[in-house]
Amino acid sequence: MPADYYELLEVSRDVSEGDLKRAYRQKAREHHPDANPGDGEAEARFKEISEAYAVLSDPEARARYDRFGHEGLRGGMGGPAFDFDLSDIFESFFGGNPFGGGRSRRASGPPRGDDHETVVDLDFAEAVFGVDRPIDVRTLVSCDDCGGSGAAEGTSPTVCSVCGGAGQVRQVRQSLLGQMVTTAPCGQCRGTGMEIIDPCRSCRGEGRRAEHVSLVVRVPPGVDSGATLRLSGRGSVGPRGGPAGDLYVHLRVAESDVFVRQGESLVAELPVTMLQAALGAKVTFETLDGPRELAVRAGTQPNDTIRLNGLGVPRANGRGRGDLHVVVRVDIPKKLSKSEVAKLREVASERGEQVDGIVVDRPATAESHDREHARDEARAERSKARGGTEARQRRMRRSKG
Repeated sequence: MPADYYELLEVSRDVSEGDLKRAYRQKAREHHPDANPGDGEAEARFKEISEAYAVLSDPEARARYDRFGHEGLRGGMGGPAFDFDLSDIFESFFGGNPFGGGRSRRASGPPRGDDHETVVDLDFAEAVFGVDRPIDVRTLVSCDDCGGSGAAEGTSPTVCSVCGGAGQVRQVRQSLLGQMVTTAPCGQCRGTGMEIIDPCRSCRGEGRRAEHVSLVVRVPPGVDSGATLRLSGRGSVGPRGGPAGDLYVHLRVAESDVFVRQGESLVAELPVTMLQAALGAKVTFETLDGPRELAVRAGTQPNDTIRLNGLGVPRANGRGRGDLHVVVRVDIPKKLSKSEVAKLREVASERGEQVDGIVVDRPATAESHDREHARDEARAERSKARGGTEARQRRMRRSKG
């Protein structure tokens, strides 16, 4: 059974791209054939860890490997087989194929254009159902005057005099592992393999120009805040006909005043009166799909839930939607008319329930207790004073008599 790729590189399954690259570099230098001449086991190990890095450094291949293991890379789980070229990895890390083979490198070609990022704001319903959202982005597009070549009209690029059209220059240096050959893009032609003798005046030989571009972003149903859409080839074009980068659209979803999202489910509150909960009622509730008449059963309790199947968030796999859970909130009236009080007392009497209409005070704090004590003392003083006054008045009446 093939070895686990994460174990080969001694990294965790949530390893970042940077840590993955550092782990591979360390392992590759340890088992590199140049550092272990004649060691067939080290050579085999080097191939294994290079294969592991080739898979884990590719987002799509890594996702398939995480889900299906090695079988997913062989195309056995409904997808195409993953094809990796280890020589490209050796070239990028060590400047050549350590196993020889004499494979000549083609010119690297014009460099790829930059990626761009933008943020799109969505309301809650747009995120649930999806939307086509027009956006404007500032990017670099191919120059119309030179067709992206960078050469003036009537002229053409010529083969680079420095790299001979390879687009790369090779350098040999000594290291702890011995002689190391590295390659880098040619500075003269910027990796294109071609020189511009007479540059286009419109783009100054760049083959591209800045422009505001209008696009329509197709937001799929069921997205959430923090999701990112990748629009391949919608970034800036590369110089002198280089391929375009990508546009990454970050989604920001506004909260709803009514609904709370919990994965594929939606949760909302349904306020009903005390009598509706006790006697039952039909209540209209506004869902994201329009109004629905809900049956509140007699005897419904606070926080009872009414489940509406298929009115939640669309599933990512396109197979239906989640559910809407409507939680009942029973509103108790704070004020009642005299007739309402009388009727409710009558009902309570029939049910044998004690309802004295007692208002329970809030627990007294130390401060409120001190104020109450002071008021009691003041009342006592006033009562004492009144008592003394009344006694004097009685004595005066007796003396007059």
